[in-house]
Amino acid sequence: MESAGNAAETACTKAWVMKHAPRATPAAELSCEVCGMMPEPPKARLTAANVAVMLPIELLVHALVVETHLPYVAKVLVLTLTATVLVIWVAEPSAARMLRGWLHAPALRHRRKLGAAPALWRARTVLRDEPGSLEKITGTLARNGINILGIHVHPVPGGVLDEFVLSAPGTMGERELLAALHDGGGSRAHVWPTTALAMADGQTRALSLAARIADAPDELPLAIAELLGARIVPSSGVPVRMPDDGTHLKVPTAWHGPLVFARPGEPFTPAESARAHRLAELAEILAHKTAAASHN
Repeated sequence: MESAGNAAETACTKAWVMKHAPRATPAAELSCEVCGMMPEPPKARLTAANVAVMLPIELLVHALVVETHLPYVAKVLVLTLTATVLVIWVAEPSAARMLRGWLHAPALRHRRKLGAAPALWRARTVLRDEPGSLEKITGTLARNGINILGIHVHPVPGGVLDEFVLSAPGTMGERELLAALHDGGGSRAHVWPTTALAMADGQTRALSLAARIADAPDELPLAIAELLGARIVPSSGVPVRMPDDGTHLKVPTAWHGPLVFARPGEPFTPAESARAHRLAELAEILAHKTAAASHN
């Protein structure tokens, strides 16, 4: 009961903090990071703001000048000069400063709507290989407003590696996603921001790259690097020391020698390794056929 009470108290505290957290000023939200300039407000709003600020000034100046005993021409001249100076140096800057939030309200609403829009993430976590593990983590993600768009399961020592494509609220960051995965029973979790390209499954990408290799087998290193989202480790003639964290993958080839790929912070899965090796075998078969045809 005590832990439940603490959890409820923590949830209430978080809700109060989010409700009472000060919002960033319009200048902080909309100003350019390079030049510091604000975007141009809508002309209708700018005109209305200028009229609202200038009208009282115009009335005050007219009242003061009319009460004087100056000649008519002098009154017109004083009225024109005073009103012009006040409008240029007082009214317009005051309107831009005092009514900034109202002037830029459409842009602020659009910016906040974009900020709250769902964002795509790739996530990997290791679960226990037992009934109910996947159900637990999917339930935890759903309670946090996270939608699972894609999932791949890879057997690994000590459990199963689940690879997700997630759609999370725009206000949720890496720390909140990792916490949700951990609460769902995941371990060794990693998350990365991604794009809609992540929705293309590995098999589809492998088939499209296989067609590319069929046309040009020499593009095997680049094709595998694109398939895995990894970089090619240049060959220096010295055997490459392979780390034990799974972030390096060696793919043997008949004519290129072994190709080594690295992806720091994101270990290769067994399925990715198998696809890379199959591409290498395909390129080798095509290269041999091309060489045999040229000899004939």
